Amino acid sequence: MQSNRCTRADLQALSPGNGSQTWAFWSKDTGKTSGTKAAKMAHFSAKMLSDAVGSRPMDSRDRPVQAVLLRRRAAMSLACPWAHRTLILRKLKGLESLIDVSVVSWLMLENGWTFDQQKGSSGDALDDLQFLHQRYTADDPRYTGRVTVPVLWDKQQQCIVSNESAEIIRMFNSAFDELTGNTLDFYPQALRASIDELNEQIYPKVNNGVYRAGFATSQGAYEEAFDDVFAELDVLENLLGEKRYLTGKHLTEADIRLFTTIVRFDAVYYSHFKCNLRRIADYPNLSNWLRELYQWPGIAETVSFEHIKGHYYGSHRTINPTGIIPKGPALDLQADHDRERLSGEGVWNN
Repeated sequence: MQSNRCTRADLQALSPGNGSQTWAFWSKDTGKTSGTKAAKMAHFSAKMLSDAVGSRPMDSRDRPVQAVLLRRRAAMSLACPWAHRTLILRKLKGLESLIDVSVVSWLMLENGWTFDQQKGSSGDALDDLQFLHQRYTADDPRYTGRVTVPVLWDKQQQCIVSNESAEIIRMFNSAFDELTGNTLDFYPQALRASIDELNEQIYPKVNNGVYRAGFATSQGAYEEAFDDVFAELDVLENLLGEKRYLTGKHLTEADIRLFTTIVRFDAVYYSHFKCNLRRIADYPNLSNWLRELYQWPGIAETVSFEHIKGHYYGSHRTINPTGIIPKGPALDLQADHDRERLSGEGVWNN
């Protein structure tokens, strides 16, 4: 099973005031969540939706489920690629007025994700929390384990609905269409098989591949991950030489899931995670595709290189012990792109 949360592998700390509880702030997704309460919380939302609607898109029959979803508030990180995909869907689906967001700090050390406003957090407007792990123990005072973003919180029931970005973006894609009138569909029925196949292909080799390389503890593990990353980037470079977007003419969830890794690549993964065979700038098709998506109305607003670079270089002290944050590289994602040479129809509209 894929893990679609931003986590941390090199830190484990006792929660202040909760000496019996141990927190794991992982930086690497292992893809394994069974046996943890995080896994149960991550699948609560999927069960809620599947019980109500099955596998079909939401419609007028689902007003009770929509009403439940309207009680949500999200805790997000601007640094985390998994949380980032949910922020993009929230923006493109016009959900800002329906889903409130609290942004955590970019710096994550012994207390994990925090609401330190001196380090880029918006603060926790709901309960004025200091640490994200307090949101987890508000759901279950006995909880101990992984504390991850994104987190979707039910303000009325005072519980975590989901901390799985893959599920949250599906909710955002269709749950509010009747309320907003926004019928853009990033997971259209006609393309679901292709999207699912691409997600399964890209996740282990690219999204998680850079983490496997960055947090490898042996030369062999590093080289295996490194080779996976660049073999898959070559595949994607060739694919995007023939298609405007990953599935063809339409921008879909698959593009957004890839984008949040690719936009971080040259600034972080190339050097910090030692994925340094080539930069994204060295791939003509990938780099032009990246610029088109970055320039898509609303997407650039969700990208914060201050948070991205600050988090990786400042927080990962096992990889970068000094915590020095590099000033570069110079990235011009507003430069012209050439994607108009390929046929495209934008986002599927129902």
